[in-house]
Amino acid sequence: MFKAKILFVGPSESGKSVLANFLSDTTETVGGEYSPTQGVRFESCWPALMKDSSGVVIIFNPDVPSQLKEIETWFSMFISSQGLQDNQCLLMAHHKPGSDVKDGRLPLASHLSKLPLIHSNLEEEPEDVRRAFCRYLGTVVNTMSESREREEMSIIT
Repeated sequence: MFKAKILFVGPSESGKSVLANFLSDTTETVGGEYSPTQGVRFESCWPALMKDSSGVVIIFNPDVPSQLKEIETWFSMFISSQGLQDNQCLLMAHHKPGSDVKDGRLPLASHLSKLPLIHSNLEEEPEDVRRAFCRYLGTVVNTMSESREREEMSIIT
C-alpha cells in the first residue's frame, strides 16, 4: 500500500481548507463565513512541508485576477523546485459559492497551462470535484509505483 503526501497550496482565501475538508469528508457543509486557517505562513517552514511530498495541488480563485499571477510563485516554490512531473500536479480553479462559474480557458502562463486543470464548484457539482481529485490521486499513485519499480530494477541490475 502506498502513502501519498499531497500538498494543497495557493493564495489566501482561495478555498484550500474548504476543498481539503470536503475531499477528506471532514465536513459536509459548503459555504458559510470565511474563517482563515492558521496555516504555515513562513517560507522558512516550506522545505519541511515539501519533504517527501508526492504531489501538489495549487488552488486559486479564478475570479480574483491577482491570484492568476500569484500561482506562478506557488508553482516555482512547490513544484519546479522539487522536480515534480506535470502529472503529479493539479491546478484547481475553485469557484466560491455564488460566483459566476466559467469553465473556459484561463490566461495561464505557458508552464502552468501544461498542468491538469479542474474547475471546482462545490455548490453545483460536488461529486464531479471528488471524482476529478480521485483521478488525479490515482495518477500520483501510478507515478509513485512506476518510480519504485524503476528504483528496484536499478538495484537488481
